[in-house]
Formats: sequence, structure tokens, C-alpha cells
Amino acid sequence: MRAPAFWWQGPGALSLALSPLAAAYGHVAGRRLETAPRVPLPVPVICVGNPTVGGAGKTPLALALGQAARARGLNPAYLTRGYGSRARSPVLVDPQASAARDVGDEPLLLSRVGPTVVCPDRARGAEHLLSAVRADLVIMDDGFQSAQIHPDLAVLVVDGKRGFGNGRVLPAGPLRAPLVSQLRRADVLVVVGEGEGAGAAARASARAGRTMLRAHLASVRPERFSGARVLAFAGIGDPEKFYATLRAAGAHIVATRDFPDHHRLTEAEMAALIKEAMSADLKLVTTSKDAARLSGESGLAASLRSCLDVLDVELRFAEEDQPERLIEMAFSAFERRRFSPGSGRSTSAG
Repeated sequence: MRAPAFWWQGPGALSLALSPLAAAYGHVAGRRLETAPRVPLPVPVICVGNPTVGGAGKTPLALALGQAARARGLNPAYLTRGYGSRARSPVLVDPQASAARDVGDEPLLLSRVGPTVVCPDRARGAEHLLSAVRADLVIMDDGFQSAQIHPDLAVLVVDGKRGFGNGRVLPAGPLRAPLVSQLRRADVLVVVGEGEGAGAAARASARAGRTMLRAHLASVRPERFSGARVLAFAGIGDPEKFYATLRAAGAHIVATRDFPDHHRLTEAEMAALIKEAMSADLKLVTTSKDAARLSGESGLAASLRSCLDVLDVELRFAEEDQPERLIEMAFSAFERRRFSPGSGRSTSAG
């Protein structure tokens, strides 16, 4: 699905026409955030979510937290719905054998850092995860609005350029629930990149009394693309962010091809990309998420994967130790929860 352009513009006729539906959706989503029972786990939980639909840097933050946890000698594990996966019951992702069509693209990236379980029912997924692996920290990639698991630290990732869009709730705007309800349940906002949205996030976090951190996406080994003539394609929430990062690495982007977020390329689309790149002598470049979608596939998908270059990115904070500080915040909150009266039922750790 492509996010409608009017979501990221000022309030207009379309958002006004959809406001009755948005009011109904917002009421349900806000009530769930405020009142839904959340299952506490016997280990610290960090939930990384987006206040809006579309890419903001949620998975890069989840990866950065997992890497920081491992650097501290911890055993982090991931819990995610696995958008686009076929899983209806808990599945432990195999980074070598699992295919994106079965588990989703983002879980494949997460599984390179730590054990990852995919399940639309996060409570069932958590039970399976903690019985299958030894984990002393669970990082949820998404799951903030579903309100199924009690987070010890809830982090919302905001795109510095787009911010909260027109400030309306789905379908009138990009917000997944009323912003006030989301901020009430969040502990930290991480703003990724620069732009007008960063100012809106700063004002919102100040009003809500929430911590705000700044970060940006940086390419890994950008020198590989310096001076290269490129055909770039992406099926992510904000392809322009990928193209801008690629240009900053020194690439000369001759052509781009945009696809909907999480899009699985058809045979015709793959053949067209290969043909166009070969005929114009262009380097095919895509995102790590798009490349993951080709993993475990044969035929034309395997051919496309073999001739691709992948622009890997990582999240870098304004202060290098901020991922470690977020982990410390989660462990401190967990200790308070563990020793507080009536802290509730915990899913078995196995």
C-alpha cells in the first residue's frame, strides 16, 4: 500500500471528508491503547513502534538496540508480527533457510542479530520465544498500538521530515491512533533525520514531558557507490529517503523504480529491472529490506539477487551511548515492575 500524498500535507478536503471514519477508528485505537490488558514478561521488554504508517526507521532502531545489547554481553531476542508473513502460529526465523514469503522481510534482518519469533498474536509469540531460546531482553519491532505485551520501555520513532503528517488518524491521516493517546503510553521519542517533522516532534514531546533523542540513518561502506551510475529501486515506506542516502554516498542515480511498502516483485517486474540495468549498463541497487524479500527464492528472483548491490544503513544517534542508555532504562523499569506489588502474571520463561 502506498500512503496517500494528502496524509503528508496540510488538512484539506479529503482528510475532512474522511474525518468521521477517522473519529471512529481513533476512538477504538485510543481506547485499546488506554485500556487493553498487557501481558508482562519475565524479562525486560523494549517496544519500538511508529506513531504513523510508513517508514521512519523502526527496524534500524530495533537492530541498533540488539547490537548494543549484544555488545554488553546480553542475549537479546526479537518479537514481531512479521508483516506479509504467512505465519498464523509462532515461527522461529531461521536466518539461513527462512524465506520472506513465509516470515516477512524485516524478521529476516532482525534474525541476523538475535533469535526472532514471528506471530500475529504477540502473547503466544512471546511464550514460544522464551521457551525456545535463552533471552534476557525482548525487543518488539512494532506492537505498540496492538497493546498485547507490557513494555518496560516504549519508544516511538518519528521521521524528521514527515513528522506526524497532517496530524489526523487513519484513514484521514497517517496516525495509527490519536497522538495524545500514543504519547501518554510512550516513554521516549526518537526522531530520525532532519526536517519540519523534527520540530513537530520536539513540541509534542515537550508538551507530553517525554524524552526526545535525535538520530540519523547512515550508509555502511558508502565508498562502494561513489561515482556509480545506478538504477535504484525500493519497496519501502519512503523510497525518497533511500535515494537521498544513496546520492549522499556519491552515486549518480540515472533511474528509480518505486514499489509499495513490503511489495513482492512479480516475474515481469524483476525481468524489467534486469533488462533496463543491463541495456543502460547501470548498477542495480536496492535496500536491505528489498533484498531480504528475494532470499530463499529461486529462478528469476535468485538471478536478480545475484546481480544486486545492497545499500545497508545503520541508525546512528547524536550521542553514541544512547542505545545503551535506552537498554538501562528498560532494565530499571523492569526491576521496578518485578518488585512492585500486583505486577501481574508473567509468561513462562521455560
